[in-house]
Amino acid sequence: MKQITIIGAGFAGLSAVRQLRKLNKDIEITLIAPRAELHYLPGIIWIPSGLRKREDLIIPLHNFFQRMKVNFHQGNVTGLRENGRIVETDKGEVKNDGLIVASGGRFIKKLAGIEHAITPCEGISAAEQIRDRLSALQGGTIAMGFAGNPNEPSAMRGGPMFEFLFGTDTLLRQQNRREKFKLIFFSPAEKPGNRLGEKAVQGLMNEMKRRNIETHLGYKMKGFEAKKVKTEGGEFDADLILFMPGMTGNAWFDNTNLPRSEGGLLKANKHCKVEGFDKVYVAGDSGSFPGPDWMPKQAHMADLQAECAASNLLAELEGKTADATFKIELMCIVDSCDKGMFVSRTESSNKMLPPHKGFHWMKRGFEWWYLRQYR
Repeated sequence: MKQITIIGAGFAGLSAVRQLRKLNKDIEITLIAPRAELHYLPGIIWIPSGLRKREDLIIPLHNFFQRMKVNFHQGNVTGLRENGRIVETDKGEVKNDGLIVASGGRFIKKLAGIEHAITPCEGISAAEQIRDRLSALQGGTIAMGFAGNPNEPSAMRGGPMFEFLFGTDTLLRQQNRREKFKLIFFSPAEKPGNRLGEKAVQGLMNEMKRRNIETHLGYKMKGFEAKKVKTEGGEFDADLILFMPGMTGNAWFDNTNLPRSEGGLLKANKHCKVEGFDKVYVAGDSGSFPGPDWMPKQAHMADLQAECAASNLLAELEGKTADATFKIELMCIVDSCDKGMFVSRTESSNKMLPPHKGFHWMKRGFEWWYLRQYR
C-alpha cells in the first residue's frame, strides 16, 4: 500500500487529509506535527476582548485522525533525505511514497529590538499577552503595524493587524477609556492592505480616520526600543507595540535541498508540486506559488492549495495525469469585535462591503462551521 506523509497540522495539512480521504479511502496517511491539535489562529483576534479563550481555539485532533485513519507521528521535522522519501524528525524517521509539506511559515525576526514588540500571529500565547497588557495599561500610546518580506511580497500577514487595531479601539470604547489612549498604525507601505484592493485600502483608511487612529506610513522600519518605534521617517513613543514582520520558510528547510524562492519559501508550480522533485508537494504558507502579487497567505488560500496538492499527489501515485490547479482567491472579513468589513478578490473581480454587524456574526458562524469537522 502506498504511503503519504503530511508535514503540519494546520489548515493546509488537515485539508490535505480530508481531500485524500475523499478521493481514496484506503491509502495510508501519516501526519507529522509537534501536537495532535489544530490552533484556530483566526480566532485569536477575540482573545483580548474575552470573546474567545484558549480552550475555544485549541481543537484536539485524535478523534479526527481516528475517523480519517491517519497515523500521527508526534515530533518536530528536522530535515529530509533521499529526495523527500524520508522525513527526519527529533522522534525518528518517517518513510513515504509521496510528501505534502504544509508546515506553515516563520516570521522574520531581524529588526533591532523586535523582542520589545508582540507578534500576534505567533499564536494564542501572544494574544493572551496582548490581553493582559491592555488590561494593565491605564492609558498611553498603543502602536500597531506590519511589514512584508522584501524578497517575497505575498509573504505577509496584514489582515489580522487591522483586526487587532479596530478591535482594540472597540474594546477601549466599550470600557469607556478610549480617551486615555492614542492609537497609531504604522507600516513601511504607503498604502497598507493594498493586496485587498483599492476600495478596501480606502475603506481601511477611512475607518482609521473615523476612529481617530493616527497613521505613520511609507517609511522603512529601523527597529524598536522598549517603548519606542523607530523608522526612517522618525520615531515615536509607545507603551505597547504590536508588530507583524514578513514571513519566510521554516528553519528545517535549510537541512534539505528543496528549491527556495528569493523569500526563502519552497518554490512550487501551479499544481503545487515542488520544482524538480518527484511526488513532493507544498501547500499554504510554506510555499511560493505562481500568481498575482496580491495572492494572500491566509487559511482560505491554504485550503485551496491543499486540495490541489492532495489531488495531484494521489493522481501521480495512481499513474494518472496530475493537472489540478487551485483557484486564486482572497476572501476575508476584517473584524472589529462588533462589526466586520467583507473583502473578496479574484483575478476578475474585487469587492468590498462596508462594516456591518452581520459580517461579525458571519465570521463567528464560519468559525463554528469550520471547526465542527475536526471536533
